[in-house]
Amino acid sequence: MTPGGLVRLVAGRLLQYPDARLYTDLPRCEEALAGAAPEPARLLAEFLAYVRVTPELDLAAHYTDTFDTRNRRCLYLTWWTDGDTRNRGLSLVRLKRIYRDFGLEFAGDELPDFLPVALEFAALHPEAGTLLLEEHRAGLELLRLAVTAAGTPYARVLEAVCATLPGPSPETKAEAKALAKRGPKHESVGLSDPLEPFGPGVELPWPTMPLERTPA
Repeated sequence: MTPGGLVRLVAGRLLQYPDARLYTDLPRCEEALAGAAPEPARLLAEFLAYVRVTPELDLAAHYTDTFDTRNRRCLYLTWWTDGDTRNRGLSLVRLKRIYRDFGLEFAGDELPDFLPVALEFAALHPEAGTLLLEEHRAGLELLRLAVTAAGTPYARVLEAVCATLPGPSPETKAEAKALAKRGPKHESVGLSDPLEPFGPGVELPWPTMPLERTPA
């Protein structure tokens, strides 16, 4: 897996609801960062250090308070592009089809636009995954800015995610919103991308979200 892919994989794990399993996974997260890109690895290491000294119940309450649509801090990518409209349903179906096109089947309780799911896909398929994240970059950067403004250590995780994308991150909400006007079009990640599907013999360091191989 690429250095950027390791960053995305670890970040995706850290952006899931923190339960006892997260604390069990901490050593593996720290080990994975040894092969990750230096700057985002540093940011994730800072967050991991915070998790280690924070009780599970306190972290869970903080997570719930941080990622709340009422505070415009939402981990669902199409919420940023479509809001609560019928277009969002079409976007969710499209995401499932993209995962399936690359040999992955989403089988979880979460929606397919949940950021940790997209990050696992982007870790497995760096080229297509980068296109997918860039398609939603305006929302990602707005989320990063909102979480940073909230003064939460989760900002380090969002900073690390955005650092895996080309070019500098915007510094203001206005600059982030401008990305939506000049960013990649929906067709950037098509259903016939000429990349080989996730084939046999390639394994994640550990499973993070329920993306499963589709039957051959």
